[in-house]
Amino acid sequence: MAAAAHTLASLSPISTSIIPSKSKTSSSSQLHFPLKSSSFLGVPARLSLHHPIPRSRSAAATTVLSMLPTANPDRIAASPDKMIKWSARAIKSFGMGELEARKLKYPNTGTEALLMGILVEGTSEAAKFLRANGITLFKVREETVKLLGKSDMYFFSPEHPPLTEPAQRALDWAVDAKIKSGEGEEVTVTHMLLGIWSEIDSAGHKILASLGFDDEKASELAKNAHIDAAMNYR
Repeated sequence: MAAAAHTLASLSPISTSIIPSKSKTSSSSQLHFPLKSSSFLGVPARLSLHHPIPRSRSAAATTVLSMLPTANPDRIAASPDKMIKWSARAIKSFGMGELEARKLKYPNTGTEALLMGILVEGTSEAAKFLRANGITLFKVREETVKLLGKSDMYFFSPEHPPLTEPAQRALDWAVDAKIKSGEGEEVTVTHMLLGIWSEIDSAGHKILASLGFDDEKASELAKNAHIDAAMNYR
């Protein structure tokens, strides 16, 4: 064994660290964890883990976080000084809607998924209004499966299931309604819910109607459509 160690020691020099430290300042930080000396090589070893330093959020990233998909990008580009923003609750509701579509293994995010997303987020005035009128996540999910059926057990949704045409129109309706009203600073969850209701032939509208939602309730809800902006959290 001594002869083997002597032979290894006589070979080309072996670095004393798995990842050598850089003397110059770099864009990543290093954490060094000392290890016990190697009895085989007879030299100490050191393990370095690189952790990238987070970059500051760019203006482009901030813009993405304040917007949802639109079929009318020209409208946004035409007025960059009046950026159309969605409330934080609306953005979260949209994300929860995508997740509900994936849970059901649907290939797309439809109006029914957006509706479930609103209820999953749960803190918006729209979600509270729905629950107060007996429209819960469990009931909407149950009605969704009755209406659209179950997906094949071997099918897996994409990470971000694309919007169906009715769902995209519902989001665009929400933006247009906010612009026409001139109230508040952001497009809210209520705008999103009313957008779903505006798509009469969509699954979301049919599910809402089956659970007792009607034009009268929509008009009542529309009176405070801008309230999420005032209650916004960021």
